[in-house]
This record gives sequence, C-alpha cells and structure tokens, in this order.
Amino acid sequence: MSRVALFTVGVLFVLGACSGGDAERPTPQASASGKEVIMRLTSTAFEHEGEIPQRYTCDGLDVSPALTIHDRPAGAVSLVLVMDDPDAPGGTWDHWIAYDIAPVHEIAEDVDSLGTPGANSWGRTGYGGPCPPNGTHRYFFTVYALDTELGLEPGADKATVLAALSDHILAEAVLMGAYSRS
Repeated sequence: MSRVALFTVGVLFVLGACSGGDAERPTPQASASGKEVIMRLTSTAFEHEGEIPQRYTCDGLDVSPALTIHDRPAGAVSLVLVMDDPDAPGGTWDHWIAYDIAPVHEIAEDVDSLGTPGANSWGRTGYGGPCPPNGTHRYFFTVYALDTELGLEPGADKATVLAALSDHILAEAVLMGAYSRS
C-alpha cells in the first residue's frame, strides 16, 4: 500500500473515531501479499463492551486480564499497550501503560513483567485495575503494533509514549470493558 493510501486510511480512521463511531473499529493494514489485515484484541475474561469481572478490579484481586492479539501484522517489531478510563471525574485516568513489548499473540493473566513499564495515573508502573468512584465506567485496552521499538526509559507517561509511537503504527486494536462498583 502506498504512503498516500496509508495516510488516507489513517485520516479516515481518525475522522471516524472523532465522530463517535464504534470504539472497536479496527485499522486496516496491507499484508506482504497486499491483502488487508485487521488486528483485533480480545480477552477470555470479558467480551467487548461487556462487564469486567471483579477479579480484575480494585474490589477483587486487581490482576490484569489475559489478552489475545489476533492478526498482528507480520512486520511488527514491538507492541504498546494502554488501558485507560475516559469516564474518570478529573479526566482520562491511565491504568496500565507498557511499551517495547515483544510482538506476542497472548498476554497472560496477572502478567508480572510486560515490556517496558510506563507510569499510570497513580504514578506507579504496572497494572492498576478498574476502581471507579461512582457509576459505570468504560475501560479501553488499546494495543498498537509498531515498526520499531520506542526505546523510552521505564516510567514514561502515556502522552510521551503516544507522541513517540505516532509515526510508527502498523495497526491498532481496542477492547472495551465496563465496570461499576456496588
């Protein structure tokens, strides 16, 4: 696919995302054979737009759910994972940032080490599960397949990671789950 075509696909994806479209909308990519590849992110713990089980929250064991990356581009050099909550009262709350992850297909439940850890909104590294102060919140797990490693120091925040990856995205996928405290 030419750079112009990739740019056009990227612009259309961003415009579609800004228009309030489906959060799971995949990013089309060209494979080596020229066929379109669509990366997807799933979990055995919950369905897209489903309820995140208490086990994965501050009310449970606060362990990360297992994630499966489907149709990852063959040329991916590394992955980035971001989990955030756009419904937090003070603005988006970052729960999990990891980058320079080996291009795996599976991320295990309660993973101890995942690539280079970034800083979440608590100022810690690693996973911090859903813990909404009130109401139902949405939690977006986004995985990016990149054509490079970012090489950032451990503890980079989401803004730094997103700025570094912006010109290197081969594909991205989103899984959204919801959680409400009783």
